Amino acid sequence: MNPAEREKGVAVEGELVSGPGSAATDRFALARRAVAAIGTTLDDRRTAAELAAFLVDELCDSATVDLYGPQEGHREPGESLRSAAVAGRRDLLDSLEKAPRDQVSVRALDAGHPITASSTHGSAALVTLSVPLLAWDRVYGVVLVLRAGRPFDDHETAAVHYAARLAAAHMRHAEEQREAGPRVWDLRKVLPADPERTHPDVDLAARHVPCGTGGRVGGDWYETLHLHSGRVLLVVGDVMGHGLDAAVDMNAYRSTLRCVASTDLAPHGILRRLDAMMSAESGRRPATCLLALLDPADGTALFASAGHLPPVLFHHDGTAGPVPLRVGPPIGTGPGTGLAAHEATRLPLAPDDTLVMFTYGLIERRGEDIDTSLARLSGLRTGPGTDAGELLDGILGEFLCAPGSGQTDDDVAVLAARLRPRP
Repeated sequence: MNPAEREKGVAVEGELVSGPGSAATDRFALARRAVAAIGTTLDDRRTAAELAAFLVDELCDSATVDLYGPQEGHREPGESLRSAAVAGRRDLLDSLEKAPRDQVSVRALDAGHPITASSTHGSAALVTLSVPLLAWDRVYGVVLVLRAGRPFDDHETAAVHYAARLAAAHMRHAEEQREAGPRVWDLRKVLPADPERTHPDVDLAARHVPCGTGGRVGGDWYETLHLHSGRVLLVVGDVMGHGLDAAVDMNAYRSTLRCVASTDLAPHGILRRLDAMMSAESGRRPATCLLALLDPADGTALFASAGHLPPVLFHHDGTAGPVPLRVGPPIGTGPGTGLAAHEATRLPLAPDDTLVMFTYGLIERRGEDIDTSLARLSGLRTGPGTDAGELLDGILGEFLCAPGSGQTDDDVAVLAARLRPRP
């Protein structure tokens, strides 16, 4: 199962595989390929295209997917279907008259299970199989597959049925994310603290970029806390998963951390206390977190990491590199994880050094090793006189907007800080 499936926890009704021997093994392999190929985004039309392409690659000569539209809201009985994807031999689809094609699809939708029909294409028999896209008693559309020469056997019919149910489950998940989106953004509006507050001895800049996939929201956050000792605590965190639950847990982590940080504990002490408190609350999702305590008086930063990516330090000469840190377990996992406790790392900061902290969405890309992604960020070069805000805009432009950079599958939270030399 691919990472997107593990994250979303998509369940699919119905069974594809059964029976002993190599045939069962082949069906298991087919199911794994379906999971990897279908539902890589939250876009219904993209999912339909992936379904059609998978079926043509594995089982048939031609496939077409029709969906109820628009993509939001309930699919009412009698609502018209709209073509969403076509793959394979167009001549087979063109050979079907509209009425017979619609009749097969409508019969499948009415019956709620696969419907087959036969016709001729030249001198060969043309077999059509229509399967509704059904998930949790909701119908999202219908897929029609065609093959010339021989009918679909029971195992092939079950495979088409499974792929259709898998696609429908992803469409249901996407619909839930779209419905949760406005509530999540309303929640974000009332989150405590403004991370853009100025500090006389620290140049600060922060950015948050929602992920490009419609309706998908995450649990990324950043924070700056001005302590009464004159020091500044920088925080970047990422609750695991997406959706409304992740946003709610993010708010809980953020609020609790503010209370713990007000006691003037060191960063590793804050993480230990926060881990103990959040682990005691059942149902909380784990979160990674990175803390940096800046002390403008002595020009140092004290770091502590809970399973988070290291920050990158951009030096005054334009070079950059990740800060080597001791990494403890994510917050919310509690004792007994087998990992070392959270520890602190101290680092001197030159007046022109800029510290950049970020969440996974900035550099993580599907199919790319995280060390490679981190090296790309460290390889960026800055010009003289670039302030913290300009540096962040340049990083976001390079990683999110540059040609070939790809689209992030996650939110992006990024924070930059530079000590201001005292007169």
